[in-house]
Amino acid sequence: MNIHEYQGKSILKSFGVAIQRGVVADTAEEALEKARVLQTETGTGWFVVKAQIHAGGRGKGKVKETGSNGVVLAKSLEEVPDKVKGILGGTLVTAQTTAEGKKVNKVLIAEDVYYPGEHEPNEIYMSVLLDRGIGKHVIMYSPEGGMDIEAVAEKTPERIFKEAVDPLIGLQGFQARRVAFNLGLEGKAFKEMTKFVHALYNAFIGCDASMFEINPVLQTSDDKIIAVDSKVTLDGNALFRHKDYAEMRDKTEEDPTEVEAGEAGLNYVKLEGNVGCMVNGAGLAMATMDIIKLSGGAPSNFLDVGGTADAARVEKAFRIILKDESVKAILVNIFGGIVRCDRVAQGVVDAYKNIGDIPVPIIVRLQGTNAEEAKKLIEDSGLEVHSVILLQEAADKVKEVLGT
Repeated sequence: MNIHEYQGKSILKSFGVAIQRGVVADTAEEALEKARVLQTETGTGWFVVKAQIHAGGRGKGKVKETGSNGVVLAKSLEEVPDKVKGILGGTLVTAQTTAEGKKVNKVLIAEDVYYPGEHEPNEIYMSVLLDRGIGKHVIMYSPEGGMDIEAVAEKTPERIFKEAVDPLIGLQGFQARRVAFNLGLEGKAFKEMTKFVHALYNAFIGCDASMFEINPVLQTSDDKIIAVDSKVTLDGNALFRHKDYAEMRDKTEEDPTEVEAGEAGLNYVKLEGNVGCMVNGAGLAMATMDIIKLSGGAPSNFLDVGGTADAARVEKAFRIILKDESVKAILVNIFGGIVRCDRVAQGVVDAYKNIGDIPVPIIVRLQGTNAEEAKKLIEDSGLEVHSVILLQEAADKVKEVLGT
């Protein structure tokens, strides 16, 4: 589950990670009022106004309606409302959104931490994630953080460092010190970074995150180390342990069809193809998408109806698949282990009757428990459904109906 920057920072703060302080608002009037309080508490003279959407690249992104960037600087308290109005309610398009962009419903008003001092502030990139290939957590970091980190990774990959952490042992002191050393830090900044890395790793573990990305971590002009940004993905399977984090979910940032599917107990992910898939089990779903590609088509979705699918759930799955106008055919591929094939077949029949004329051909492969009964149900229904037995037959039929 993705969360907003301000929510990620609140989690970081709860684990002792130093953050850039800020307030969140959903109107220009509220932003001004809260910015005034923030100024009193921090003494900041300038403010950073940040769009809150689930996407990176906001600093270079543009709001369609106003032309404003997604992250802007207000050089006085009086400038805050106008800067907010240039972002709030608009549609922000970044390198990590679609061309349609995302609507900005909230903004974060943050203190300016790029103040003058002994030296120029230094931007650092840092993230923590799981590397499944080595079975360890990895702290990835670079002394060249900021908006051009993608270019750093592409052109100077030697400037990207990694520190692998055994989850059974945890982050060791020498590892945190090595991070600070590789970043070229000394003195106070070195000590502050080692504390920061420990706190960040504890936050990653403590909230059951899939990823923490902070770009930038800032070495301020007086050698404080603080998180200026926060991109956090939480493990949805662990949210039962974190009721307060589960409440941070913002459904307006998610694909509405995926939200609807989730509420119906379906595992659905929208893709960019032309063949709808309805399968039970993730492994079979992956194999089904492979045969669609081999047949010349492309899967328009990943949809797992689960092991307890009944007729009602299958009908719901059909309705969700058909919301995608790019779908030219639907392939139902069910192996009846826990789920009964005749229940799925009944769902196919019910979907035809209840939805009405389904405008695309349907290919059905049902194998396993009660497969014969399922085949008879479909044949006796009189519906125009293509029934197949083997995976290769399914691929051939997809190719036929698509005309590829």
